[in-house]
Amino acid sequence: MSARRCRVAFIGAGSMGREHAKAFRSLPDVELVGIFSRTRSRAEELAREWSIGTVCDSIEALAHDTGADLVIISVPELEVRAVVAEAVRYPWALLIEKPAGYDVPDAEQICDAVREQGRIAMVALNRRWYSSTRAALEDLASVSSQRFIQVLDQQDQQAALAMGQPPLVVANYMYANSIHLIDYLRVFGRGAVTEVQRVVPWDPAKPGIVVSKIAFESGDIALYEGIWNGPGPWAVTVSTPARRWEMRPLERCAVQVAGSRQLEARAVDQLDVDFKPGLVLQARHAVSAAMGDSVSLPTVFDALETMRLARAIFTPLAPSR
Repeated sequence: MSARRCRVAFIGAGSMGREHAKAFRSLPDVELVGIFSRTRSRAEELAREWSIGTVCDSIEALAHDTGADLVIISVPELEVRAVVAEAVRYPWALLIEKPAGYDVPDAEQICDAVREQGRIAMVALNRRWYSSTRAALEDLASVSSQRFIQVLDQQDQQAALAMGQPPLVVANYMYANSIHLIDYLRVFGRGAVTEVQRVVPWDPAKPGIVVSKIAFESGDIALYEGIWNGPGPWAVTVSTPARRWEMRPLERCAVQVAGSRQLEARAVDQLDVDFKPGLVLQARHAVSAAMGDSVSLPTVFDALETMRLARAIFTPLAPSR
């Protein structure tokens, strides 16, 4: 990596913008050089809080006035495509808060804009960088046998609407929020998805239970179970003949070895306590990519594959004739 400090700018001054600023501010090889938000007062507040150099009045000014190497985009779901379409005009790498598109066609247009300009555009799927996820993956790397992955999802559309989420976003919550869980299928399942079997199909008129079986070219099998508008935890388990990993809550993990009935908890990285989990390690990888190293974060094209998997899981059955 270059010895020069990475110059990081921000688009968006909401809660996730604040969390990203905190994470990047902790890195010694980073300078926070600028921020733009539609609400200037919020940008000014965030700039004061995290010593961000310049508050700008447009994306163009942010690019020209800061010379940033990396820009962090954390704006509402329905604004992402337009913001990315403008941001890719400038020679910086992008880290886009998930989801990069409120549905698959929206995500495809974002990918088209990135491809046309040839930019590095990464997606902040920070659960990939939880210490729990990394511990499970590191241990599973030594196990070659078939994996059985179970993902338990839960969404509450009424609660989302009450929190002010736009109806279009809530109608597509399998992308806007379930992407957190569906991405685990691709994190732990090896190889390309070869089949999605809808065991209990999605009914958008009566959201409730959704169950799909997912097969991977490696032979791994996964089961996605979604509970909509009812109680339930977010949880992930990965089972092999030798060991079984459980993440419930997702930030913590425990392992059960063959012959034992006990779950042995693994320690949580202190960074996942002091910061929003996964964000500091994710920030390190984003900086490395922006400064010319290989890209190790998921790109918009990787995220699109997760979006397409979500679409396959949530495609309703065709009405019978």
